[in-house]
Amino acid sequence: MTHLPQLRIPATYMRGGTSKGVFFRLDDLPEAARMPGAARDALLMRVIGSPDPYGKHTDGMGGATSSTSKCVIIAPASVPDHDVDYLYGQVSIDSAFVDWSGNCGNLSTAVGPFAIANGFIDPARLPRDGVFAVRIWQANIGKTIVCHVPVANGEVQETGDFELDGVTFPAAEIVLEFIDPSDEGEGGGALFPTGNVVDTLEVPGVGPLQATMITAGIPTVFVNAADIGYTGTELQPAVNGDPDALARLEAIRVAGALKMGLIGDAQEAATRQHTPKVAFVAARADYVASSGRRVAAADIDLNVRAMSMGKLHHAMMGTAAVAIATAAAVPGTLVNSAAGGGERSAVRFGHPSGTLRVGAEAARVDGNWEVTKAVMSRSARVLMEGMVRVPTPSATSD
Repeated sequence: MTHLPQLRIPATYMRGGTSKGVFFRLDDLPEAARMPGAARDALLMRVIGSPDPYGKHTDGMGGATSSTSKCVIIAPASVPDHDVDYLYGQVSIDSAFVDWSGNCGNLSTAVGPFAIANGFIDPARLPRDGVFAVRIWQANIGKTIVCHVPVANGEVQETGDFELDGVTFPAAEIVLEFIDPSDEGEGGGALFPTGNVVDTLEVPGVGPLQATMITAGIPTVFVNAADIGYTGTELQPAVNGDPDALARLEAIRVAGALKMGLIGDAQEAATRQHTPKVAFVAARADYVASSGRRVAAADIDLNVRAMSMGKLHHAMMGTAAVAIATAAAVPGTLVNSAAGGGERSAVRFGHPSGTLRVGAEAARVDGNWEVTKAVMSRSARVLMEGMVRVPTPSATSD
C-alpha cells in the first residue's frame, strides 16, 4: 500500500440558518475537483464522511443529518450584476452520492458573509457600518439571491440579538431575498407544474391524496396532515421512528416527482433525494416545540412539517419556507386553505423547533400565477476556518 500524506484544503465550517456545512473557494479545491464529476463528488463525500453505514459521520465533518451533511463551493460571479456563484451539494449520509438538484436556503444565508470575508467583494464597496447587499447567483437552479449582510467596522457582523427558532444562540440578523424563486428548469417552467393549485395524487400503497405541487424555492409536494394520519404538530421522533410512515412519505415524494415531471420513472428518485420535498400542513394549533417552549395557535397562521432526505426536518428548510410562503399567497392551495384562505403577502407557520415568518409576492400574469420575490430573516456564523484534511485518493490503493 502506498502511504501518502492527507490533502490539506482551505475550508470554512459555517452555520447558515438552521443548517451547517463546509464552504470552499472553487480555486482552493484540488484541480480534479474544480469541475463537476466523480472526482468532485468523491472529495466532498470524503470531507463529510460519507457513505457511512453507521450513520454517524464519525470520520468526517458531517453531522449525520440532512441539515449538517452539506458542502458549498463559491466562485467569482459568472453572471453580470452578481458578486459570486454559489453551488450547493447535499451529501447523502449512507449512500455514495451528492445531490446537486436544488438549493439550500439556509446555507444561502452564509454565502454573503463568506463572500465578504474571503475577498470576493471589493473592500471599497463595503460600508464601514451598515448593511451590504451581496448579489448571489445560485448556480444549481440559476436564480438570484440577495443576502443583506450587516457590517461593523468594515467587517461582517456576526453577533447580535436576532433569535431564530431551531438555533440555540442569538446572532446578527441577515435578510434574504429570493428573486423570482420559481424554478423554470423544473416541470416545464410553471410555478404549478401541473397547471393546478390542487391535484389528486395517486400514491401506490397509500391511495389518492389531495396535493399542491409548486416549484418556488424548491420543488415541493404539500399534502394535508390529516389525510396521512397526522395532526401537523408532530416532532421528529413521531415520524422518524416509524419506518412504515417514512416509506409512505417517500412514496408520496416519488409520486409527486413523477407528476411534476422531475423524474421519468420511479427508480430515478433514489438518486434525487434532495428534491422534491414533501410537507404536510394543518390549521394552526397549540403544540410544544422540541425546545420545550409552548407555541400558541394565536401566534401562527398554520402548522407545517417537512421531510428532508427521508427524515422529518428538525425545523424548516429555507427553500421549503419559500415554497410555503408562495403557496400561502395563492388562494386555493392546501397551504392557503390551512392558513385560513384569502390573500396574504406573508405567513407565520409553526415547525418542530418553533415558528418562522416568510413573505412572498405572488400575482396572476396572463392567467398564470407567478411569484416575484420571497423574503425571510435568518442568521449565519463562522464556526471554524482553516484546513480540512482528506486522505489522498490514491492513498488507499496499491
